[in-house]
Amino acid sequence: MGSAYNGRAVIGQSGGPTNVINQSLIGAVLEASKYHEITDFYGALNGVEGILKENFINLRAESLDNLELVTRTPSSALRSVRKKVNKEECQIIFDNFRKHGVRYFFYIGGNDSAETAHIINEFAKDAQYEFHAFHIPKTIDNDLKETDHCPGFGSAGRFVAMAFQGINLDNLSLPGVYIGVVMGRHAGFLTAASVLGKGQNDDGPHLVYLPETSFDTDAFVADVERVYKKYGRCVVAVSEGVHDAKGTPIIQKLVGNVEKDSHGNVQLSGTGALGDSLVKLVKNKMKISRVRSDTFGYLQRCFPTIVSETDAIEARRVGEEAVRAAVSGRYEGSIAIKRRSNDPYQVDYEVVELKKVAKNTISMPKHFIEGTNGITDKFVEYALPLVGELPATGRLHNVSIVKSR
Repeated sequence: MGSAYNGRAVIGQSGGPTNVINQSLIGAVLEASKYHEITDFYGALNGVEGILKENFINLRAESLDNLELVTRTPSSALRSVRKKVNKEECQIIFDNFRKHGVRYFFYIGGNDSAETAHIINEFAKDAQYEFHAFHIPKTIDNDLKETDHCPGFGSAGRFVAMAFQGINLDNLSLPGVYIGVVMGRHAGFLTAASVLGKGQNDDGPHLVYLPETSFDTDAFVADVERVYKKYGRCVVAVSEGVHDAKGTPIIQKLVGNVEKDSHGNVQLSGTGALGDSLVKLVKNKMKISRVRSDTFGYLQRCFPTIVSETDAIEARRVGEEAVRAAVSGRYEGSIAIKRRSNDPYQVDYEVVELKKVAKNTISMPKHFIEGTNGITDKFVEYALPLVGELPATGRLHNVSIVKSR
């Protein structure tokens, strides 16, 4: 803790966009306008790439009405970036900050963004330059350490829950096997949200497969066959990152040659290959003609209007809290949401060390997972306050009349 210097602030957005990431952005901008310590507030276009190129915009030139409209608009208003900067680039970033008189840096993103803020802050310490670096959490994967949950997850989880509500009703009308592939390379929170809209005992999804458990193709077909015999239909939710007992992604086993990203990871999003392969597996072994799949891909990230009110409020608050912490004299940190109670739902906000959030992520806790294909009530209790109340669905009672002779 130290005394806050007067100077400019820079904020950037990184990684996958969300429905509420702009709440954090504008929350920080408007909160900063209350403090004389922050003399100007710049937005870095495309995150660290914009800082490297000194590509800044003046966020205080925007009208209040437009800023509030942006808060209600999905996706990253400053545009995003998927770039993991090295130490040399972090040095350039720090030098650009010093050149522009920047004393405050806010970076909205996941664990890589926290690491970037941490490294830049270390440069500032070494240079004995008064600097305040804060990470503002965001990710639909919900996999950041130190926080109960992540802004962005609630709205994405709401989309997934409502999508599977609709899928279940469609499948009830025209029975068959449906397989929905949901984002999630290592963490299954988003896929697990598919169960939140279930109302009746026979509602789908009937089977849920996560990256936290090993996926066996023979067991999968047997599971589908069992559910199909019981209900005459089967709805499946599966994470794109499911893998076998050795850790090999199932998409790689079923498809063979698959594209890899810049980090050498198997490309999971942007392709329907996993869903198509699982459909083929079921058709070949069960001889069912009506087997379909969808890959949600980017759909769950920025779908307009399907926004969790809780998520929007908390996303704005973490932006505000980052600014408050910075102007209070704290040199660095990440804003964590700590759940105080579930009934009624209440949270607190804390500043945690950047290094505790950087690099590593978490997976779904074991007590949220039931066997190899189910989700426990504990997860439902955890996630429902985050996604908000879901639409109620009804069914006819199907009271038969006596047939005429």
